[in-house]
Amino acid sequence: MGAATLVGSPGWSLTASPASALRGFNLIESETAPFGSSDAEASIRRLAATGATAAAIVPFLWQADAFSDDIVMGDAVPEDRLRAGLEQIRAAGLATVVKPHVWVPERWAGAIAVRDEDKARWHDAYRDILLDLARTAQGAQAEVLVLGTELRGMSDSPRWEGLIEDLRGVFAGKMTYVAHGADEAERIAFWPRLDAVAVSLYPPLGADDAPDAWRRVIETELDRVEAVARAADKPVWIAEIGIRSAEGAAARPWESAEERVAAPDPELQAAVLSQWLQALGDRKIEDVWIWRWLTNPDGGGQQDTDFTVQNKLAERRIAEWWQEH
Repeated sequence: MGAATLVGSPGWSLTASPASALRGFNLIESETAPFGSSDAEASIRRLAATGATAAAIVPFLWQADAFSDDIVMGDAVPEDRLRAGLEQIRAAGLATVVKPHVWVPERWAGAIAVRDEDKARWHDAYRDILLDLARTAQGAQAEVLVLGTELRGMSDSPRWEGLIEDLRGVFAGKMTYVAHGADEAERIAFWPRLDAVAVSLYPPLGADDAPDAWRRVIETELDRVEAVARAADKPVWIAEIGIRSAEGAAARPWESAEERVAAPDPELQAAVLSQWLQALGDRKIEDVWIWRWLTNPDGGGQQDTDFTVQNKLAERRIAEWWQEH
């Protein structure tokens, strides 16, 4: 995405980052380094030093279970800290992305499957929350608003087109939805109303010592996503790629540290992410937000086995790639 002037109904204009792409990380707030703190500022500046041009803040919505229609704004990243985080990202010279996720205890957003008789209430509540987030994003002059992430059990509703129209009346920047891999992306009907086809990509890659197999899986997944984008006449944005720095992670790249105890393997994480960046580079897909970076500047480290890339070999490999390309 090149430089562009984005003009919205609230009466301000925004010139997007002059960088050729929005590339960076999903930035997660640590309890010990809240947005607005000096630690968060230090971490964001280190994020920028990798050659990143953008960071995506993840505010969390919450519902009690996968079937509940009672969805609310969570308290993990309240509005004041969301604003503070967006300000800190911009101060570091980065473009800002607001990328809400729905938190479901002991499950994930893709498990949400509200009963037919409750879907209208769920969509009404979701719309109200998204409009509030859009106003916050607009006030902070964010470049991108994501209207949903991996809501594969709810994304077939015709209500999304109305939500997009409502959000366009509030938010001046670019908008997308993050589909859960090619499977969900192929089922989305509202891509033409958005600015990009965005996906999170965690396909099973195979054995830890099989990089040729990883490449075949990666290429197949990207082929499918690009076909969706061509049909919608939109660019491809990779809203998440990531993998734990843990033995056995290639077989289940989506798996968190809480799900399985494993020995650290920072070399595997770095190798897999390098494969993704090479494949994306070959296709000239430049907009990518890696999962993940923490506001704690001491996050990650060689003994950490979660997705965080900080203070690991993966951070250095990503920085080398971005600084060379």
